[in-house]
Amino acid sequence: MIAFWIAAAGLSAVVAALVLRGAAGASLSAGDDASLAVHRRQLSEIDDLAERGLLADGELKAARAEAGRRLIAAADRQTPWSPASPKARPLILAVAALAPLVALAVYMQVGVPGLADQPFLKRVTQWRASDPGQLEPEKIAAVLEQVAAQRPRDPEPLKHLALARMAGGDATGAAQALRRAVALAPDRVDLWTGLGETFVAEGDGEIGTDARRAFGEALRRDPKNISARYHLAKARIADGDLAGGLAAWRALLADLPADDPRRAGFGQEIAQVAALGRLPDAVPADGQPAPGADAGVQGMIEGMVASLAAKLEANPDDSDGWIRLVRAYAVLGDAAKRDAALAKAQGRFGDQPKVLAALRQTAQTPKAPTPKAPTP
Repeated sequence: MIAFWIAAAGLSAVVAALVLRGAAGASLSAGDDASLAVHRRQLSEIDDLAERGLLADGELKAARAEAGRRLIAAADRQTPWSPASPKARPLILAVAALAPLVALAVYMQVGVPGLADQPFLKRVTQWRASDPGQLEPEKIAAVLEQVAAQRPRDPEPLKHLALARMAGGDATGAAQALRRAVALAPDRVDLWTGLGETFVAEGDGEIGTDARRAFGEALRRDPKNISARYHLAKARIADGDLAGGLAAWRALLADLPADDPRRAGFGQEIAQVAALGRLPDAVPADGQPAPGADAGVQGMIEGMVASLAAKLEANPDDSDGWIRLVRAYAVLGDAAKRDAALAKAQGRFGDQPKVLAALRQTAQTPKAPTPKAPTP
């Protein structure tokens, strides 16, 4: 450490010396301005004309004399910068060298020079051994990245990694994880469905080309997939095919069991779109596939959601946090906690229509056809 600071002091002195040298050169050449260059160019042009025989000897002498007189007059009018005092240079060099030494002294007093390095992998190992409920989504994601690296042929950690990244607001990172997952298991419908839903979240509710392809792959493998049917029908409505999209939605509603809790919200959405003749303003409908059977990773995800709930108890005015919490409970398939969180958020943000719309949309977007799928 001391060697570093000594080297820094030496480099500072060298840089100061170079700056002083450049400044001295600039002061010596300061008088050589553009007007002198013009007069010198005129002399050069006169010589060029004489070489080509365009000026007689008498004219050449007169022209050169006049140009020389102007050059001398212009040089006399210049006021060059006064050179820096040689006595000041050692002082400047000393100050430049002392600056890092003073910084070192301050660091020794207020810093922690004996603190050991904290490699990232070591921190991830510590997070992995700690209580998941105390970790932020970004740290959960880092742990899951390590798990995925240790199980390179298993798509399950990647699916959970996507969920953690989505909870942290990183829709693009979630999509990247699910792309890797479907490459490992291209026949898994839940991965294609989750990828499509992530693309929708990344596009702020827009069902773009990538999302349609993912939902199409899911539907090709499972023609009754609820999420794929819902989103592809919604895409048809967005494209202007209102009748076709509503017909697909009504067919999906008819296929839902009579006691399915999604029916009421989904029926209201169909009625609203039919009445308006268009989709309402898009609200991000992001979400992730429900966790699988990996108990360890499942515990991390549940701990992350519990941590988010605890933070909202301390800071209940975080509307984005409530939206993420409702979405997380919906993805986990915990309808009771989802509805309880939704009721609390609606009571707190009852005077904010945009927040209420986002909460309803988050709770009612249909997901993959699992026994505890979120509402449409």
